[in-house]
Amino acid sequence: MICAEVSIYPLKTGNASAVINNAINSLNDHEIEYTVGSISTHLHGSEGQVWDSLQQMFNRARESGEVSMVVTITNAAD
Repeated sequence: MICAEVSIYPLKTGNASAVINNAINSLNDHEIEYTVGSISTHLHGSEGQVWDSLQQMFNRARESGEVSMVVTITNAAD
């Protein structure tokens, strides 16, 4: 099991909230446990689930244009 903390930063857009929410909503396509916070989203799952979910979030966000994504990953217990 690994955990990740991820933040999406849309660039050059007037509708950053929509881009972020769309990226977070892509997690519903995966069987992963996640919690949405005010500045980041926490993911918990197997390595494959976490990496796949992060890739899906980035791909969904970049459909709207340029984006930065900051991720911290750990295998330490909560």
